[in-house]
Amino acid sequence: MPETILAQRDGPIATVVLNRPEKLNALTKPMWQRLGEVIDALSSDDDVRCIVVRGAGERAFAPGNDISEFENERADVEQARAYGTIMHRTLAALANCRHPLVAMIKGICVGGGLEIAAACDLRICGESSRFGAPINKLGLVMAHAELRGLLQLVGRATALEIVLEGRVFGAQEAKAKGLVTRVVADAEVEDEAYAAAQRIADGAPLVARWHKRFAARLADPRPLTDAEIEEGYACFGTEDFRIGYRAFLAKTKPQFKGR
Repeated sequence: MPETILAQRDGPIATVVLNRPEKLNALTKPMWQRLGEVIDALSSDDDVRCIVVRGAGERAFAPGNDISEFENERADVEQARAYGTIMHRTLAALANCRHPLVAMIKGICVGGGLEIAAACDLRICGESSRFGAPINKLGLVMAHAELRGLLQLVGRATALEIVLEGRVFGAQEAKAKGLVTRVVADAEVEDEAYAAAQRIADGAPLVARWHKRFAARLADPRPLTDAEIEEGYACFGTEDFRIGYRAFLAKTKPQFKGR
């Protein structure tokens, strides 16, 4: 059986592939489990600077969960709870990943696929990509952990529009809603996603991790602690800061070391 979650490396850029193209990369319980494991492993690897998440093939990022699996894996509340525990752990792994995540979206990105993309930091799609969450037609909800990423991304009104109507819509509307970062020609999606990943990887990796942490913390309305405010100055004590400003003055490309 082929691996349904692939992890590939090209220097500091990792690629995670939802690899079930014959089913448009429809997600199964084992895929959710393995995706979380792979993301956790990459998150702990200091040599990684950016992760691209994509679907195999040209037709889909992911259309959501494989409905044919429901009869045996999500047929009642008890089964759904066990399934949801795995899903939610994986969505948390994506949300808490230390490294920037770029979702490279070709074709369909709905339901659980949309939840994965929403947990990434950048979402780059093609002009023909399609988005939505038509789960109301299945009698399903997006549970709290599944809705959180979408809500944080587009806000309450738009998130509710998406789940209440269950409508599938195009890339330009997704961009207008703030659901995607960038829309490019279908033939340019891969090049643009990896160009973005390379720009991230060329930057100081500690800075990228700090920015992710700061952004997540600022979503919390509690006042910053003195220690958190002090962390905003920690970059000035790093070797990468010295490398960066000296390279700028010398008009050379900095070679950051991550320390």
